Amino acid sequence: MAYHSDSSSSMVRLNIGGRKFCTTLDTLTQREPDSMLAAMFSGRHTICQESEKGLIFVDRDGKHFRHILNWLRDGVIPPLKDSEYAQLLREAEYYQLLGLVDGIKSALNKRKEDEELGTELTRIDIIKCIQSDRVRFRGINLSGLDLSKLDLSFVDFSYACLKTVFFSRANLQCAKFRDVDAEASIFHNATLRECEFTGANLRGAVLAGANLQSANLQDACLIGCSFCGADLRSAHLQTADLTNANLEGANLEGANLKGAKLTNANLKGANLQRAYLRHVNLRDTLHLAIAKILAEENPSDREIR
Repeated sequence: MAYHSDSSSSMVRLNIGGRKFCTTLDTLTQREPDSMLAAMFSGRHTICQESEKGLIFVDRDGKHFRHILNWLRDGVIPPLKDSEYAQLLREAEYYQLLGLVDGIKSALNKRKEDEELGTELTRIDIIKCIQSDRVRFRGINLSGLDLSKLDLSFVDFSYACLKTVFFSRANLQCAKFRDVDAEASIFHNATLRECEFTGANLRGAVLAGANLQSANLQDACLIGCSFCGADLRSAHLQTADLTNANLEGANLEGANLKGAKLTNANLKGANLQRAYLRHVNLRDTLHLAIAKILAEENPSDREIR
């Protein structure tokens, strides 16, 4: 049936995906007159109205519809998480609320700019600093910086925040990363020989092809990391958490993995010659047929020679 009302300020009862809302015709039509909502209540279109309760049904998720109504009433963008903004943006686009769409995108852009301003140093600052003899970035927030292809050897990053930092092809030989938060950072093809990563959080970091020879990753959180083709010869990985890590094709010759957690780790094609695997549970690892055979032959030691 077509919607008709004698008064623009009359109450409208809505059922949005099972959630009930009350508003007025003015609210639905005035701020965004070219929107789908305004068109729905213009009287030109047929809408689904429940005969008994008088509710107008719209087959959409009603979770964020209150934010839509508040926007139509006040023109204010609500403070939400990025994931919630994405959901609200989808609804705003469906209802063709162009002002709300622009407002959400502006809020997201401003948040990104604010996060970038929160970083204490820029790439240019870093380049200037590394020209000196001894460089320390201990406890500094460097989140989101592009530090690719820089010579950062011997730099002390201990306790720094390095979330989503881009280190691809950087020279980080002998750099220190003790207790850093480097979640989701990119170290693709970086040189990390003899680096200090003790207790570092590298969850989800990409270290594919990285040179980590003799690096110290003891007690590090390496959950979901990619070490595809990485050089981990003689690396120290005691009690490191490598759950769901991808070590396909990695060279772990002589690495110390005592007490490391390798649940669902992918070790397909990995070189584990002379690797020390005492107190390591190899049952839940992937593609580790050779190590499993050796473990069965000598279960008390679990050291591959």
